This record gives sequence, C-alpha cells and structure tokens, in this order.
Amino acid sequence: MSPALTRLRQHMAALGLDACLIPSSDPHLSEYLPGHWQARQWLSGFTGSMGTLIVTQDFAGLWADSRYWTQAEQELAGSGVTLVKVETAASTQHLDWLASQLKAGQVLAVDGDVLSQGAARALKQALSHSGVVLNTALDPVAAIWSERAALPSAPVYEHLPPAACESRADKITRVRSAMAAQDANYHWLSTLDDIAWLLNLRGSDVSYNPVFLAHLLLRHDSATLFVGAGKLDAALAARLGADGITLAPYAHAKAALAALAPDATLLLDPARVTQGFAQSVPDRVRIIESINPSTLFKSCKSKAEASQIRATMEQDGAALCEFFAWFESVIGRESVTELDIDTQITAARARRAGFVSESFATIAGFNANGALPHYRATAQAHATIQGDGLLLIDSGGQYLGGTTDITRVVAVGTPSEAQKRDFTLVLKGVINLSRTRFPKGTLSPMLDALARAPLWRENIDFGHGTGHGVGYFLNVHEGPQSISRALPTPHMAMQEGMVTSIEPGIYRPGRWGVRIENLVLNIEAGVSEFNDFLAFETLTLCPIDTRCIVLALLDTAERDWLNTYHAEVRSRLLPHVEGAARDWLLASTQPV
Repeated sequence: MSPALTRLRQHMAALGLDACLIPSSDPHLSEYLPGHWQARQWLSGFTGSMGTLIVTQDFAGLWADSRYWTQAEQELAGSGVTLVKVETAASTQHLDWLASQLKAGQVLAVDGDVLSQGAARALKQALSHSGVVLNTALDPVAAIWSERAALPSAPVYEHLPPAACESRADKITRVRSAMAAQDANYHWLSTLDDIAWLLNLRGSDVSYNPVFLAHLLLRHDSATLFVGAGKLDAALAARLGADGITLAPYAHAKAALAALAPDATLLLDPARVTQGFAQSVPDRVRIIESINPSTLFKSCKSKAEASQIRATMEQDGAALCEFFAWFESVIGRESVTELDIDTQITAARARRAGFVSESFATIAGFNANGALPHYRATAQAHATIQGDGLLLIDSGGQYLGGTTDITRVVAVGTPSEAQKRDFTLVLKGVINLSRTRFPKGTLSPMLDALARAPLWRENIDFGHGTGHGVGYFLNVHEGPQSISRALPTPHMAMQEGMVTSIEPGIYRPGRWGVRIENLVLNIEAGVSEFNDFLAFETLTLCPIDTRCIVLALLDTAERDWLNTYHAEVRSRLLPHVEGAARDWLLASTQPV
C-alpha cells in the first residue's frame, strides 16, 4: 500500500471527505506537469502523462486508456491502486463510477484550480441526480504533501527574429481584433503555449515544452502578465512594457479576475481555463465563451515559419543520419541498450544549429518494449538490443525554428516475416493519408480512417490517435486539429499552415510494436468549383527502413511515393552530412 494513499485517507477522514478525484492536471491544463502538481503520480506511483485517480476509504482506482495499460499494471503493482481500463483519453467512465458508487450526502473533493471548466461541468452533470456534494474549493493533498516540489524558477527569455517571424505587437493586435469582433474588452489566458506564442517568450518550467508558468489578462489597450518574481530580467521587462505589458506576481492572478469591473466583458475559453479561476470571475461580469483566438492563430504557421521549419527538419534529419550511421556501426559488435539510443540521438541533435532540448522523452523500445506506445527505458528496467527483431524509436527536438517529432522502426538482425508484414501495413497507412487531398475546412477527425484503412482490411487497429498538431518551437502536442476518433468540433477544421503528425501503428503485446511517424504541413492544392483544396507536404526528412518492407504488399503508386520521398530526403540532407552519415543516407535512400 502506498504510504501517500494512507496519509490521504487519514486526511480525508479528518475533513469529512468520502472521495477525492485527482486529475493529471495543473492550473494551466498542461500535458506535462511541473513536479508541484504531480499529485496523481505521488499518490499512485503511475508515471504516465494521462490518467485519473479516484480515492475512497475502501477503494483507489486509476482510469487510464489503452496506451498505458501495460505500463500502469506494472507501476501500480502493490500500490493499493486498481487499474480501470478505458478505451480513450476522452472516456467519462470515471464519472459514471462516481455517480453509481457515491451515495446522497457524501462529499467528493477535487481541486477546482486544476480541473478544466468543461470537466467540472461534466462532473456536476454526472452527479446532478445523486445528491453527492461536490467540493472544488480545496486542494486535497496540500496539507499532507510535505515533500511537494516548489514552483519552478527558471528564467524566461525572448524568442527573437529570424526564428520569431511575427512581432509581439502584431500578434497582440490580431488577438485584440478577434476580441473586438466578439465585443470583449478583456481576455483571460492560462494555457502556457498560448501565452508563450502571443508574447514571443519562452522558458523551461515544463519538461520538454519551452514554456513558463504564467497567466495573462489582455485588455483592449494593455495587458498584465502574472509570472514568478525574478523570472524576467529588467531589460526584458522593459521591452514588454514598451508593448503595454506590465508584470504582476503569479499568485495574484485569481485576485485580478475577481477584481474585474462590472462593465467588463470577458472572453474565456472553457476548455482552457480551470473551474477555480472561472469561478473567481464576479457574477456581474459578462462572459463570452469561445476558443482562445491565439489557439487558432498559432496552429496556422505562416509561410515564413514554414520556411524555418523546413530548415529545421534538414538539421534534425542530418542528426538522425549521424545517429543511425553510429547505430549500424555498433549493433552486433558492441553492447547497445535502449538507454544508449536516447543518449546518442540527443547528442546528435545537440550538435545541430538551433537545437534547444528534446521535445519529449525519447521512446526506444526493442521488440516487446516497442509494443508499449508510451514506453520509456529506465536505469532499472531496459533491454539490451541484440538478436533479431524491430527497434522502435520515437524522438524529437525543440529548435529555435520549429519542433520535431519522428518515429522510425529499424531492423535488428533479421526481422520475421510477420514483423515485416506489420511494418508494411503501417507504412501503407502512412502513405494513404499522406497522399490525400481534402477540402479546406475538413474536420480533422474525418481523415483518421484513411490511415487505418489498410490495417482495418486485415482486422487490425490501434488505440491512439493518428495525428496531433505540433507547435512552432512550442508544445509537441498542440491543437485544435486532431486526426483521431475525437468527436469533431468546428475548431478542428483543417486550415493552410497547420502542422500535424501522421503516426499509425500496430502493437502486439509481449512481441513487438510498429509505428511510423512523419510531420506534415497543410498546403494549398488548387481551387475548383467545389472548394479550395489542401494537401499534405511531408516535412520530416529521414529514410524509412526498406529492409522491413514486404515489397509485394505495396502497389505501384505506394512504391512511387516511397521512392519520391527518399529522393527528396537524399537531396535535402546530403549538403548537411559527411563521412559515415553520408554513406548511410545514400544507402538508405536507394529506390525500391
């Protein structure tokens, strides 16, 4: 039994709480959480990035989707927490459980400061007929988490030209125009990538994402940035001041919302603000609920940003050539572990111009470990890469001129025919979606089936989405578009300039996994009497291992796509590599 769980239950009893809900979240609704808000991990021991923990006096359950089932089963062993399997991250099964298990008059506590307003509404609706009392005014773990991490204090810095392609003043003008169009004279932002994008600022408060803890209150003629003391130097603060932005303590953010004048009209995104902050807005203030304008603006990269991203992809691709040349030279000759993959691939990127950091924790899984979509090797548990099979490597980098995310699977020794067949089916899914054209404004979830179709024909499927948006030197997972089974909303419409991943997969638990991932850019594909059309430009530049392909399963058009892609990879990367990396690139991009 987890000692932390015992402490929580004792505290619950003292407060008269019957149940606690601990989401994987913070006041900014971030995907990757600073240690200060990793309460779910502290209580359960589960280290995955998503999952919902519910604790009562006689039960503790973690609701997690299929990406994490194997990992959760391993990490929850002996913790006293039961894994409750759900199919997708959007599942609301934990709400149904609460409504059915809690009795009238019992009290459920959840920290409203880390619960999105949308999630809070769904929770209230689920409990509306049960008589359960919902308390969102306290942090259930604050008083018992003595070893809780402090808030991060890393400095904030400016994203500068030429990588920053639009001025802070111009971005703010665009957002203010969107505010005015909705008759709003105030706009509240808590999502960190929105704030970083809008102000051309970056930081390192959140692992892998170059953002910093802050809230922003934007008015029609000024703005206040609520940020930790000392995180911005005097010179940067002065430059922000010249653009009408003043600084205030991070802890004063909620009070500023509570102090809004009666004539205020506040633009608020219910999906991107927490219940605690939304509830602090006075009743007399008129609230307009709409998506943050910056979320839409930053998803559509400008032509200048697209040019920077293409250059960044050349640097990233060259780093990968160096890495794979090293790998091929040592595999079978020296001992190589999954940990070595992370070390070597990061070192290769670090030698490249503009590199800042990894964009997420590298996934390097050999054979059975590759079947875990979110696997991460540790010093305590990792595999040596030896024998025959498949090595899955999912990695990425943060560069001043863009964010990369790529998955490649490579042959180790001699892969089996079954492994090669799976690889080829996944490749067919990548090609099928990469080649498609679609009307501008198509809702992105509608494209998901195109990548799955070659797998569905073989009665195969995968549990994660096919594609996520990617930021511009920002979060590696970005909205609003999502090529997935998500319920489509109007904001998911595909527009020119969006960067999205294409990453179908096949996972055979205990045996192997295959995923191939490229990033693509939405580009104009012509105008007809029916609509303006878009197509995908493949941005990622790295060979696909042809040793893993069953060529008989590819038709002529698919072979042509692969050969054209490899010709592009070769021509774009050759100027950036030499020696063994150049030799590996030439050998790996031969036509099939």
